Amino acid sequence: MQHGKYRFIVGFLALPVIVYAIFVISPFVQAFQISMTDWSGLVGTAKFVGFDNFERLWNDSDFWNALRHNIYMLVAVPIVTLALGLFFAFMLNVGGKRRKNEVITGVTGSKFYRFVFFFPQVISITIIAVIWWNVYNPDPQDGMLNSLLSAVGLDNLTNAWLGEKSLALLCIMAVMVWANVGFYVVLFSAAMASIPRDIYEACLLDGANRIQTFFRITLPLLWDTVQTGWVYMGIIAMDAFALVQIMSVNMGGPNGATDVMPLRLYVTAFTNSQFGYASAMGIAMLIVTMAFAILTMRFARRERIEF
Repeated sequence: MQHGKYRFIVGFLALPVIVYAIFVISPFVQAFQISMTDWSGLVGTAKFVGFDNFERLWNDSDFWNALRHNIYMLVAVPIVTLALGLFFAFMLNVGGKRRKNEVITGVTGSKFYRFVFFFPQVISITIIAVIWWNVYNPDPQDGMLNSLLSAVGLDNLTNAWLGEKSLALLCIMAVMVWANVGFYVVLFSAAMASIPRDIYEACLLDGANRIQTFFRITLPLLWDTVQTGWVYMGIIAMDAFALVQIMSVNMGGPNGATDVMPLRLYVTAFTNSQFGYASAMGIAMLIVTMAFAILTMRFARRERIEF
């Protein structure tokens, strides 16, 4: 009986594992193989160079500049996105005024607000980038943000935005937060809906306020969901290719202020035809992303709370 169970499990998993190995594991192995060559992308031009590409990568100031920007995103974007997602989800589910028969209730129109928050998720990232490029357009007539500031008498706050070296990366990170926070509002709302209302009511009847309820009840019970969301947002922050390519000045400008690792990889491979060196960048990205995921899962681990 036991042997039959294992045969069933192996037979059930064999095909998915084979497909995963072919389409996921195999490309990573091939990327590492290509990273050991000096390949221009043309058949028959690959030349084995060992670890020369990684040594070159170590001394490449442009790569370190791009990596630094990704790290900024890795720190700031998940924190802001998850914090806003938790705040809005908490308000939608628990932040309403007490009613006659309900101690705990969400704000009025919470279903409509969930739809509004989630709406950016159904829009293509390309469309989002184009929309926000027009918002940040420095032209006082065509740029939505500068036009709005001028209309309310705040002309001194108008700026070049994406053309300003000190602001360009912050502008793109703001778009990343805007584009993703709605997903976490819905995700955290669904997780909060599974928490028994009796727990909230008991805390409020004992004199706890909303802030204490959030940090003592909601956050600990949602920690597994928050941890998973943190890893997912970290992976998004390590990418940012489409937004930077479309929104930035001269792809990564001004003067490299918005350059990120995926964009640097793209330019190296498809503009400079250095596919071996670009593959080495891809391996470096894989290492950084895996390290982030492992460290997050390791240091954010807590005892599971049952309810």
